[in-house]
Amino acid sequence: MAIVGCGPVGLLLAILLARAGHDSIIVEKWPTFYERPRAVTYDHEIARILGILGIDSENDPAIEFHDDLYYWKNADRETLLEVDWNSMTDSAWRTRYWFYQPDLEKRLREIAGRYANIEIRTGWEADGVDQDGRSITVSGTHGGRRESINARFAVGADGANSFVREALGIEFADLGYFFDWLILDLRPTDDREFTPAHWQLCDPARPTTIVPGGPGRRRWEFMALPGEDPQQLATPESAWQLLEPWDVTPDNAILERSAVYRFQARWATQWRQGRGLIAGDAAHLMPPFAGEGMCAGLRDALALAWRLDLVLSGRSSEELLDSYTTERVEHVTHYIRFSMDLGRIICIADREEAASRDARMIAELAGSEGTPVNTDVATLGAGLWCADTPGSGELSVQGVVDVDGRSGRFDDLVGRGWVILGWDTDPAEVLDGRMLGQLSLIDAHLVPLGPAGSGYRVTDADGCYGRWFSRTGARFAVLRPDFYVAATAATTDELTERLEEIIHGLHLSTGLDREGTRPAQTL
Repeated sequence: MAIVGCGPVGLLLAILLARAGHDSIIVEKWPTFYERPRAVTYDHEIARILGILGIDSENDPAIEFHDDLYYWKNADRETLLEVDWNSMTDSAWRTRYWFYQPDLEKRLREIAGRYANIEIRTGWEADGVDQDGRSITVSGTHGGRRESINARFAVGADGANSFVREALGIEFADLGYFFDWLILDLRPTDDREFTPAHWQLCDPARPTTIVPGGPGRRRWEFMALPGEDPQQLATPESAWQLLEPWDVTPDNAILERSAVYRFQARWATQWRQGRGLIAGDAAHLMPPFAGEGMCAGLRDALALAWRLDLVLSGRSSEELLDSYTTERVEHVTHYIRFSMDLGRIICIADREEAASRDARMIAELAGSEGTPVNTDVATLGAGLWCADTPGSGELSVQGVVDVDGRSGRFDDLVGRGWVILGWDTDPAEVLDGRMLGQLSLIDAHLVPLGPAGSGYRVTDADGCYGRWFSRTGARFAVLRPDFYVAATAATTDELTERLEEIIHGLHLSTGLDREGTRPAQTL
């Protein structure tokens, strides 16, 4: 594999492929790594993804959480909206975490360094992409020398100005959404506690975001007003002036970054051209108001990794890669539009319009009886899942389970990958030998799961799975390596039918009739 771009998306992809036994070369045009934060937050799904690598979002020095709601307030500091960014979700992780990106990227590079089948070349600038029916070649300059990398596939995770995307001739769909915001990252030098921990000031005079920037850091974001010069706005003098009302000064904080960013809403229409693919900011850009930009890129990496593993190992044909675009485009455009909707509320600079917004939102909050809003969750676009079964195409729940006297998250104790889950039923006992042989090709785990005290080896310690199966009316669930539900079924016959549909969509290339072969792991 050739991967262009050594940010979090490229690193995660390479690590996931290395874990599956595949070689990767990552090339990065910058000779040294960027030691400034960009993203500062991620959601429960990303905590679950990072857990694959052993990164514990509850106990990691680069990551923090806050026992506080996310508030929206108007210019008079009246509360307009309360969002639940603190509670534990059905992923068994909190809704929202905050992190310092340079430290997290160092962690990812350290993990990548443990694998002999990952090579990282910095100061390597790609300037050519050529492919045929068998391989793809990425050409570039490295230390003043011409080099080329020949691989079966190449992935452009090289940012918003992606060379790979342009070289593949992939176009962007653009919604014409543009707002300039000043981003200030600071390291306070006093022991002050900032409360609320994270909130949005919807002041038409200057919409402002105030959030954590990871352990020991804070971030302020100020909307650029019409007619303001972005370069002047980003000067340290301007930054400190804007921070004065917050009692943040050079005496009690270090300004680590001051930069104006243009928030945009764009996505690539195709994420694959032959053996070339794109991921992360190379494939999509969104406003930051939902905190989902980097999250979307890490989802891309996982969705691509399990597909590439099947193709590179010869178990699936390249047709499997087509569903990467169809699933991810619809998923990411949901978050792009959601972020835009939030921005349209936040970025109001007209006082009369803001007053109307405030009155409406205060009334809506009063009618909510104090129940905070939960964050939105998207469904996959059309692809490798059965759209007519309840819960399919959605992120699967993860509960706390008991296994052999140990209690913990399902992923950690039972395993990840393809999982055939049976509620109070053993899938291995109801599927025939031919189907078990097919499932062995994708290393599926067949897991019987029962209520607490039921006598099964794996039991539902916190009731999460019992509630989910009751809600869907299913007895079986087929879970994918990216934690999305591929299908649910209420009967054994329906389970077999859905598995046949999924296996057909996987384009498995060999061994479909290995009668009697059992999956690699059953519990």
